[in-house]
Amino acid sequence: MAFASLTRRGLGVLTAALLASSALVAPAQAQTPPGVLVVGQIAEPQALDPHAVTAVNDFRILMNIYDGLVRYAPGTLEVEPALAESWDISEDGLVYDFTLREGVTFHDGSAFDAEAVVWNFERMLNEDHPYHDTGPFPLAFFFSAVEDVEATDTYSVRFTLNEPFAPFLSNLAYPTGLIVSPEAVMEHGSDFGRNPSGTGPFQFEEWRSNERVVVSRNADYWDGVAASEAVIFRPITDANTRVAEMLSGGIDVMVEVPPVALSQFDGDEYALIEQAGPHVWFLILNMREGPFTDQRVRQAANYAINKDALVGDVLEGTADVSSGPIAPAFDWAYAGLDPYPYDPDRARELLAEADAEGAEITFYVTEGGSGMLDPIPMGTAIQADLAAVGFDVTIETYEWNTFLGRVNPGLEGEADMAQMAWMTNDPDTLPFLTLRSAAFPEDGGFNSGYYSNPDVDALLEQARVATDQDERARLYMEMQEIVKEDAPWVYVANWVQNAVHSDRVENFTLEPSFFLLLKDVVKN
Repeated sequence: MAFASLTRRGLGVLTAALLASSALVAPAQAQTPPGVLVVGQIAEPQALDPHAVTAVNDFRILMNIYDGLVRYAPGTLEVEPALAESWDISEDGLVYDFTLREGVTFHDGSAFDAEAVVWNFERMLNEDHPYHDTGPFPLAFFFSAVEDVEATDTYSVRFTLNEPFAPFLSNLAYPTGLIVSPEAVMEHGSDFGRNPSGTGPFQFEEWRSNERVVVSRNADYWDGVAASEAVIFRPITDANTRVAEMLSGGIDVMVEVPPVALSQFDGDEYALIEQAGPHVWFLILNMREGPFTDQRVRQAANYAINKDALVGDVLEGTADVSSGPIAPAFDWAYAGLDPYPYDPDRARELLAEADAEGAEITFYVTEGGSGMLDPIPMGTAIQADLAAVGFDVTIETYEWNTFLGRVNPGLEGEADMAQMAWMTNDPDTLPFLTLRSAAFPEDGGFNSGYYSNPDVDALLEQARVATDQDERARLYMEMQEIVKEDAPWVYVANWVQNAVHSDRVENFTLEPSFFLLLKDVVKN
């Protein structure tokens, strides 16, 4: 089934072809259309506005619709040019001058230029901007050092920072730095997240809630035309259903293959892809109220959970045991501390010291979400380990976006413990957004457990302005030692991401960034 007649807004053709194909119903031995890549996602996207979302599940779509000024070079987290052809940095690290690519247009036909870049960052950072409220902008923290953005001519833009900021270029390559069409935001307002327009290799066609997001080839893409005519992102929240769809041919690519299903894709008709990246899977502990306000109880939870068994048995060896908030993929900043050992006797001793035997714990678990690593089996195993040392744990399970809506605003008044996973672009990101005192949810951060340590705050503030990598590394390593001892989380696993695709797919790779870059993927 060809899509040769698919035009910029050829939605009628695309929809008719989809309904005629097996891509939506996926009976046994279904065949998805040639030239159309069907990707099984783990959840419905929250929005398609890069400034308003935080989940890698959403980012996997966004990175194919939008471009940033810079991007990560293939297979690395090193920055290379994208919408900016080049840049210069002042000696004091406060001024970044970007020369923009000329002749680029947004999917809605409006021009990309310096004024569009300025508009994007003012929308995120200026509360008085007329479209600031179409967010919120949860990762605007990434650009908190930006003092001013100005167009110095039609294709030149200058960022002035209020202090040196080591992760600035890397953050520009992250989805929060993707450039949206000002005209489209002004047209759709708060509905822009369902009507996206960028400059990327694919352009938005339709979003049917809980069914599919469809994007089509951008014939005018500045970096070469995409190999596939269209991509269909299907949200399939149940892991077993996702596996069945992959086996039956209803999808061509499946991300985050459940460990227990890996052996089902051993045949020649499938390719299993793995790629290490900066991932941390952990349990947030509520430090504002309840039993985890006591450090001894937090440490007891860390000793009580058999993380080797979780990694080896539940996750089938697809992850390593974690020891802190910085992933080993950031080898230059990773402290390599010994993880908390499995020691249920020590856990019982600590609970007795804290007079916390039988402590009642409400534990939030998600059905599935970005990087969540078999969250229900993991949650059940964790519940059993905690119960074995004297905790009384009640699990509450939620769909991913509902889960985020309960956890991100803070655990106070909600739960004592919650699963969480982060995939990040810089060692600054996760601790800065989740462990600083100034990152409490009411302040716009993701410190949902309300951890606060002035020494950690100071180290993180120093590390993000240090321009020497060795100095940054020293500060991060000192921070990791303190955080391990304070135990605001239970540190569980660092995952090696995976995906499987059918033998009809060529040129598919995974990136250390955890994004899906599909421009060069061929679907036969």
